[in-house]
Amino acid sequence: MALMTMNKTLLFLLFAATLGAQDYTESDFLTRTRRLTFEGRRAGEGYFSPDGTRMVFQSEREPGNPFYQIYELDLTNGDTRRISPGHGKTTCAFVQSGTGNILFGSTHHDPRSKELQKEELDFRASGQERRYSWDYDPEMEIYVFQNETGELERLTHARGYDAEASYSPDGEWIVLTSMRDAYGRELSADEQKMLELNPSTFAEIYIMRADGSEQTRLTDVLGYDGGPFFSPDGEHIVWRRFDEEGLLADIWTMKPDGTEQQQITSFSSMSWAPYTHPSGEYILFATNKLGFANFEVFMVDFEGKKEPVRITYTDGFDGLPVPSPDGTQLAWTSNRNGGGGGQIYLASWNHEKALDALKAAPPRASKDD
Repeated sequence: MALMTMNKTLLFLLFAATLGAQDYTESDFLTRTRRLTFEGRRAGEGYFSPDGTRMVFQSEREPGNPFYQIYELDLTNGDTRRISPGHGKTTCAFVQSGTGNILFGSTHHDPRSKELQKEELDFRASGQERRYSWDYDPEMEIYVFQNETGELERLTHARGYDAEASYSPDGEWIVLTSMRDAYGRELSADEQKMLELNPSTFAEIYIMRADGSEQTRLTDVLGYDGGPFFSPDGEHIVWRRFDEEGLLADIWTMKPDGTEQQQITSFSSMSWAPYTHPSGEYILFATNKLGFANFEVFMVDFEGKKEPVRITYTDGFDGLPVPSPDGTQLAWTSNRNGGGGGQIYLASWNHEKALDALKAAPPRASKDD
């Protein structure tokens, strides 16, 4: 009987450690939840300006264009303006400290942009539906919107998807995702097949100066390395690394020179969209740990010593979490409340409760250094 009791206890502890299980609810961490965006088919990836008064985001709302464009929302008065040209595809905007310049990826220079828009609109008008997926357009390049003049400056010119870019806290550096390696050399037959089936396998993290100079590759591992952001102190980069099959992903950190790469989660799921809280003490991210199509927001201590803690508990997709610069609010993308394509939500964030929950979390089951 004693042995049976011990085995049951061990099983319970293992289960708790696996899920980071605690008796929390969403309201423990998030209160005053409200929807920020309403217009268009979908919106997402909302990132705050350094002073917290503005937010840049992507949305499908432009007449005649079924793809994302970049917009800026004034959080003080609710005014919205489009930043990108209005045609082509865009993604992943970010605001530079000091200047207010806005970084984003775009294909608007592609002569086929409007043709591709029409093809997509015709497809949707036919009544057909496709499962939403990102196409990693090799024409995607990094642009910066000059806040004072409204002019656009192109920063990258290498064929292959260049996107998912963000500034360092001091505004001097940009970290980005690029698939240029797949287009800059001769591929083997196996690599060519891989490019056709899953081009994201070739995605790697690069760093460059804010003016686009000194472009340097930081990662060199088969599998999608993407979604990089600097930590608040600028001393680390946090990103998501997928396996070769593109099914599992974990959160990693490294130094801005590519050294000291550390795996922070080992969650046996698709964990992505990491963003460090301004305190520097933990990372917020999205994962489908609880079901393939059920993404929820979790958090993990910055060093990855503890099991992640669940934050959202509402039906539907919850992901792409971004804390405000002062750490008191959290923005994220969700299709809760029956929303089809997802919109941006904002809530008050309980930092003290987050610290308590992380302190109480069980040790990480395994850590692959």
